[in-house]
Amino acid sequence: MMRWWSRLRPDNFTLALLATVALASLLPMVGTTARVLDGVTDIAIAALFFLHGARLPRESIVAGLLHWRLHLVILACTFVLFPLLALGFKPLDGWLLTPELYIGVLFLCALPSTVQSSIAFTSMAHGNVPAAVCAASLSSILGVFLTPLLMTVLTEAEGSLANPLHAVGAIMLQLLVPFVVGHLLRPWIARWVEKQRALLRFTDQGTILLVVYAAFGESVHEGLWSKTPLSSLLTAALISVVLLAIAMPGITWLSRRLGFSRYDEIPIVFCGSKKSLATGVPIAKVLFAGGSLGAIVLPIMIYHQLQLIVCAVVAQRYARAAAPGAPAIKMTE
Repeated sequence: MMRWWSRLRPDNFTLALLATVALASLLPMVGTTARVLDGVTDIAIAALFFLHGARLPRESIVAGLLHWRLHLVILACTFVLFPLLALGFKPLDGWLLTPELYIGVLFLCALPSTVQSSIAFTSMAHGNVPAAVCAASLSSILGVFLTPLLMTVLTEAEGSLANPLHAVGAIMLQLLVPFVVGHLLRPWIARWVEKQRALLRFTDQGTILLVVYAAFGESVHEGLWSKTPLSSLLTAALISVVLLAIAMPGITWLSRRLGFSRYDEIPIVFCGSKKSLATGVPIAKVLFAGGSLGAIVLPIMIYHQLQLIVCAVVAQRYARAAAPGAPAIKMTE
């Protein structure tokens, strides 16, 4: 009983997310205070991606890029399979889902893969960690361009993106430029970044919590909870379950069908099925303005916790099925 509870119990970060949403619902910031907080979150997001760039080892990029077939499969799952699945939920728009939550489902499916957790689960399962580092990082970088473009296509009828090219430019300025600068400065700051890894992990999470608080505070002020019925929230949660239930077995089958070894199958499954909350919240802040932002990020927040629970179980099964005495693969990031 305790074993199953330990798997299903939300991690500390998820609990912090829930507390942040509750705080924003009770004490939302408005007016001048909200504008100041908005500026602070912009600076924090830029710093977050600067540090992401500084952490990425160039050697991992070079080694991983040699495995181009694996990366193409992961990118196809992330930016083709998921958006196609999202279109299947169109009949629920305006019926079981509010328009904002439906856009949130589309946004979830257009997001890139996670970085840290994909690598961690690949390592736990004794998979190809260098390929996971490269694939997840490449997905995150390409997401700066592909997520806004996919959202332009997916939400064409809704008209939620008034100026997609402007959005891409703003995302590049706020996310990609700091990332590139951080990576270029890696030869000088990498040692310091590695020494501060534990502290910087809390900095990453703190930035996400700050953006979530600002987003939900504004949304609550605009009437988020009064406009979002419980049935829509439950539907969004069920959609997350369905997406993961289709994606993980489907990607596993595809990787085996294409002849990948078990060693390569593992990063394909984990990188191809996961979606990044850390990248998604900052991108949403740039793409969507106004009181709908809180509802739009709700689906990725639900999917985030669900993927952590399921991937932890799957990684343990991969590890148990590994050959006896197989060496654990050390994480490179």
